[in-house]
Amino acid sequence: MKEGPDIVRIAALIGDPARANMLLALMGGTALTATELAHEAGITKQTASAHLGKLESGGLLRQRKQGRHRYFALADDDVAAVLEALLGFAATQGQLRTRPGPRDAAMRKARVCYHHLAGEMGIRLYTSLVSSGYLALTADGIEPTEEGRRFLVAFGVDMAELGRKKAPLCRECLDWSERRSHLGGSVGRALLQRFQDLGWARQVAQSRAVLFSPSGEAAFRKTFPVD
Repeated sequence: MKEGPDIVRIAALIGDPARANMLLALMGGTALTATELAHEAGITKQTASAHLGKLESGGLLRQRKQGRHRYFALADDDVAAVLEALLGFAATQGQLRTRPGPRDAAMRKARVCYHHLAGEMGIRLYTSLVSSGYLALTADGIEPTEEGRRFLVAFGVDMAELGRKKAPLCRECLDWSERRSHLGGSVGRALLQRFQDLGWARQVAQSRAVLFSPSGEAAFRKTFPVD
């Protein structure tokens, strides 16, 4: 390819197994140190530092310093969307990694996809908002309707604050395990945080899995019904 964006460089960065493992470890939305990422990739800290440098210079990671510590996170939602799409494509081609055991069922039911809800519960959330007329599909993507904005405000989402941010309010993200869309963007992020604030759900430590309490799941299904 002689013209246009260079997909070869980006694909090469993601294609290395160690770098892929580190990127996927950051899909939970939590910033991690080089030592923690080295453990996730099964490599030494020195080797991890070299990989992290390449990922950062390639625009896939950003680095934050706090005191003497350096933390790494995905550069933005676009990187997470690319990784989620690749997971979905790999799954359709039968390219599956070793399943993590009992956690796998929990991951498929509800998990974090870079700060928003994915899995079966994420699909239900998106489907309910669309079928209820709270989200509208447009030529440019998806956006809350006026009725949807009122619903979100009543549910506790600060739409005025979200409107002041540069991030898109809503974005459609293809769920790798369900092959259907779940809700990303700042609204998706705010809703997941709201579920946690209400005590409906919590993220499992050192995992992307999200666990809903029985009462939380009942409240979720009542608030976001699906025909």
